Amino acid sequence: MFSCILPTYSMLNYKFWILLLSVFMLTIGCNTHDDPENRGVNFQDVVIPEKAYGIVIDSLVLTEYVVQKNEFLADILLRHGINYNQIDYIARRTQDTFDVRKIIAGNSYSVIKTKDSLPQTLYFAYEISASKYVLYNFNDSVEVSRGRKSIISKTDTITGVIESSLWNAIVAQQADPNLANELSEIYAWTVDFFGLRKGDSFKIIYNKQFVEDKYVSLGRVDATLFFHGGDSLYAFYFQQNGKGDYFDENGNSLQRTFLKAPLRYNRISSRFSNSRLHPVLKIRRPHHGVDYAAASGTPVYTVGDGTVIKKGYQKRGGGNYIKIKHNGTYSTTYMHLKGFAKGIKVGDHVRQGDLIGYVGSTGLSTGPHLDFRFYKNGKPVDPLKVESPPSLPIDTSYQNAFDSVVEHYKTRL
Repeated sequence: MFSCILPTYSMLNYKFWILLLSVFMLTIGCNTHDDPENRGVNFQDVVIPEKAYGIVIDSLVLTEYVVQKNEFLADILLRHGINYNQIDYIARRTQDTFDVRKIIAGNSYSVIKTKDSLPQTLYFAYEISASKYVLYNFNDSVEVSRGRKSIISKTDTITGVIESSLWNAIVAQQADPNLANELSEIYAWTVDFFGLRKGDSFKIIYNKQFVEDKYVSLGRVDATLFFHGGDSLYAFYFQQNGKGDYFDENGNSLQRTFLKAPLRYNRISSRFSNSRLHPVLKIRRPHHGVDYAAASGTPVYTVGDGTVIKKGYQKRGGGNYIKIKHNGTYSTTYMHLKGFAKGIKVGDHVRQGDLIGYVGSTGLSTGPHLDFRFYKNGKPVDPLKVESPPSLPIDTSYQNAFDSVVEHYKTRL
């Protein structure tokens, strides 16, 4: 009776092998689905078309060149079989897209031709910059268009110690020397970069920009730490109310009401003094300013927002000068100028960092320099000792977001 209900051993054995075979086939099916080789497809067989300037160039020949000195578009295109009519059309009818008179020696260009025994030029691409280009299409009628290559930003970090100058310290780390300018701009209101000491050090977290795996320029500096004169000076980039700025770890802006100096100078040739031997008159008299030695023509900038209240020639020895009133307390004067910024006049409102003139040697002067003077409530004060109040700090509504930025970068610094 029970033999009719219970399966025999042979039946159980048969079902076991059927189940095992099913699992095996299922596994094979899954592996075949995941592995393209089992489907008869190899990733190496999938060819991605090679492109340049948005053109598929697999069946074409692209050759790169550099614009030579005194070389014009006609010189280039004639060598590659483009006729005068086409060149004339480009020069006269496509200026709205790109003015060919602005082709610069040293910039790169590419010529794309067919692979025929008698190659025909199909495209000419001139690189306006590392990421921008203009493309000339000669397939049928001449077509001109602008394009842009993708810029990829990568984060990097460098650390350095000052031995002679910030520039040399950055170059020693094989980093872009322009980082020195970036740091001098970030700390322009808090560090006198001509007063750096041997042993001062820095760490910078910044971005490098690449086009087609080639380094092209600096990106933004995200955060820095500068050890100067025993002080640890942090700077964190943060945006609030749509404007980016650099702040210390407490959320105070590194920007100040006044710049540390009104120009990029070589050295301070004379300091603030109540009794200085005048180099021309050979008599002792007060020198209530700071002389910055710099090459003739060096740009001079206003150290703060304000209004131009005087501009002209000072017969008493100051030569060409300009005076700016910043507020009810402070004013500044810039003397011995070679000339003034174009269009600047009394009554103009200027912003911090605006160009106002150029270093010269007008008036009683033995050589090109800027005599810079600072006044507080009408009385001269030493510009190198002015304590400038900070700009607006982090808004309370952004405090939590800013604290997160500081926490993220401070540990890395």
